[in-house]
Amino acid sequence: MKTDAVRGHLDGLLLSVLESGPLHGYAIIAAVEERSGGVLELRKGTIYPALNRLERIGLLSSAWESVGERRRRCYQLTDAGRRSLATERTHWREFIAAIGSVLEPAPASGHAT
Repeated sequence: MKTDAVRGHLDGLLLSVLESGPLHGYAIIAAVEERSGGVLELRKGTIYPALNRLERIGLLSSAWESVGERRRRCYQLTDAGRRSLATERTHWREFIAAIGSVLEPAPASGHAT
């Protein structure tokens, strides 16, 4: 699926995969891809600026972790990030309900006008 399709929902996707615990960038990409059944493919150039922005506004925190000779930055939700995720989920439910009511309207009551 094109990156444009998830653009407005990227923050929610990132916050959601971090809900269960800290992950590094590649693991975040893999988690989104796995949860979506391979439909959503995020690029490094898309998620790292978003992760940095979410950290700047206090929704994530990060720390460097060493794995052998390599270092990687791991991100985790803050309390504000958990609250923001709850809000994102509420907005998502409202969005899909509104779109669903347009794309799949309820059957007419049977009265012709």
